[in-house]
Amino acid sequence: MSVMDTALRESLKVLRLSGMLETLDARLLQAHGGELVHLDFLQVLCQDEITRRETVAFERRLKRAKFEQQVTLEEFDFTASSKLPAAQIRDLGALRWLHAGESVILFGPVGVGKTHIAQALGHLAVRQGAGVRFAKTSRILAELAGGHADRTWDRRIRELIRPDVLILDDFAMRQLSAAQADDLYELVSERQCRSLIIASNRAPSDWYPLFPTPVVAESLLDRLINTSHQVIMNGPSYRPNKRPKNPTAKTDKPKIT
Repeated sequence: MSVMDTALRESLKVLRLSGMLETLDARLLQAHGGELVHLDFLQVLCQDEITRRETVAFERRLKRAKFEQQVTLEEFDFTASSKLPAAQIRDLGALRWLHAGESVILFGPVGVGKTHIAQALGHLAVRQGAGVRFAKTSRILAELAGGHADRTWDRRIRELIRPDVLILDDFAMRQLSAAQADDLYELVSERQCRSLIIASNRAPSDWYPLFPTPVVAESLLDRLINTSHQVIMNGPSYRPNKRPKNPTAKTDKPKIT
């Protein structure tokens, strides 16, 4: 290794350009072999650094999303049911709703793949550089309730307002208390022009009776529903398709001797 190479490596360390440092040997071999002229060598090294930073940022966003599973739209089996609105879901994959600050409501019976689609759309948003947070609605309400108890409510709700996409799974599962309804109202109101993805076993028209105060229900749900793309997911359960098969299971009947 030459003195120049050593000095270059030290400079890259000081500048925290580890992407360049990791590929430097390979790029130097290309340059020595005549594959890269001076400007090409510099450009390729810069691209290596950009790629490393994009990868690190993507992994950081993915970790912050707190997905239950890292699933994608590409791996979803749309042939599982002819009743699934495949064209509508694939169109949502273009993320125009995200850029417009709109929301998505996925509703239908248990097991049809609502949580998968919600997380898959979130994964697409992460890939495009958006900040995403996934959580069960009950967990979000519990977090905000804890904030009332220890006076950290303002900080906790700011953390929920910050992501470009907030995914609320298992929405409208049960009757809400007055405090929960107020917290949900504040959350949706403060996230105006920031996207929500909601997955629910109930149709939006069935959410109103879950709120103790009709005025809060009308104000919150009118604001939420009128700015959302509604996707009715119907058909048989998607979950049996995901069950692992047992390769050691024997199906032959035992011989009687």
